[in-house]
Amino acid sequence: MDRTVIAYVIYLVVSIALTVWVARTLSRNGRIFLADVLRGDEKLADAVNHLLVVGFYLVNLGFVALYLGDDETIRDTRGVFEALSTKLGVVLLVLGVMHLGNVYVLNRIRRRGVMEREQLPPVTPQQWLAPTAGA
Repeated sequence: MDRTVIAYVIYLVVSIALTVWVARTLSRNGRIFLADVLRGDEKLADAVNHLLVVGFYLVNLGFVALYLGDDETIRDTRGVFEALSTKLGVVLLVLGVMHLGNVYVLNRIRRRGVMEREQLPPVTPQQWLAPTAGA
């Protein structure tokens, strides 16, 4: 079998396995964060989590497929390792950037929700609270 085809097969197997592992890890561990962002709405957190995972798969697997092609023919074993390290390195960077982007956006949403909750007065303007003992 041609070394280029071997490199393609290894690249696809490793890239798909990495994408699935990262998606499952982010889904499992991000659920708590999403529930906090969405103010404890577990059903909505699960739905958003599932949608994020589907989007994550589509973008990353699409990138892996587009990045598969190469104009160079791999002539030796060293070339296989060099091509794989370059391709897998770029895939890992894309996975990392996507993760950081998701965390950034969700953290902004979370911060906005926390600020909105802090701005609500403890009572409506027409109500009053009796002074507490010792105050």
